[in-house]
Amino acid sequence: MDATPYVTIVLPCYNEQDHVIAEVERICEAMDHSGYTYELVAVDDFSTDRTLARLEEAAPRFPHMRIRAFHRNGGSGTVRRIGTQEARGEIVVWTDADMTYPNERIPELIQILEKDPAIDQVVGARTSEEGSHKFLRVPAKWFIRKVAERLAGQKIPDLNSGLRAFRKSVAKPYLRLLPPGFSCVTTITLSFLSNQHDVYYLPIAYSKRAGKSKFSFVSDAYRYILQVLRMIMYFNPLKVLMPPAIWLICIGLAKGVYDNVKTPFYLASNTIVIFISGLLIGSLALLADLIVRSRSE
Repeated sequence: MDATPYVTIVLPCYNEQDHVIAEVERICEAMDHSGYTYELVAVDDFSTDRTLARLEEAAPRFPHMRIRAFHRNGGSGTVRRIGTQEARGEIVVWTDADMTYPNERIPELIQILEKDPAIDQVVGARTSEEGSHKFLRVPAKWFIRKVAERLAGQKIPDLNSGLRAFRKSVAKPYLRLLPPGFSCVTTITLSFLSNQHDVYYLPIAYSKRAGKSKFSFVSDAYRYILQVLRMIMYFNPLKVLMPPAIWLICIGLAKGVYDNVKTPFYLASNTIVIFISGLLIGSLALLADLIVRSRSE
């Protein structure tokens, strides 16, 4: 294994015994032909099947693979965070071991970063949806993506793709923000966009996953929405809080005018509550923005 590889590929593995070696072969073959020095960090997230055993058996065939075994299930976000923190490469690649992403195209993502220093992250933007609960996931993910685009102020072709490459030095300050679950990919996307780092979207195909999906529609969709709001609040709270504050103040003023026209020198109690609520939320927005701007990153 190279002492200082240029690329580190973080591969979360959880109950992937039937196809994990095929995925490792695909990644290593693509990287071997790319000319880039690399390490493949295969992290077993406390699988309950023979995933770890399969990796250990195949290890002699893949000299660039390093196996990391967790002693409890930490979630894909934890795997990616720890894998990135321990990465020795200047470029870090995230992907999955479920055969959904075209991992043979990983060198293309790296090449884009290498050729253009202004780009800090390359995301494999999926052109189709092949996940479970498709009839629910498509509209839900569209809605969440539109909310994120509105709050981030930028076009986001794919908010939560699991295939991406980025510069470790740029991502390092944001690793502590990664949640343990699937929404870690949403977090790293919004962290880069909210801090004006250039993100390039490379269209990719997306295949039906091998094995059983670990995605829970209700709980994970809720976490995605919550994480989008949390990240925008963390970096730009005015985007979230100021619009409702202004609306409440305007509604309160309009209601106050209506009350006085209907009954001179009279303000209804709900008018006062609406107006004061707007002032309080606006004050909270300004205070939160002040904290964000004074925070030392």
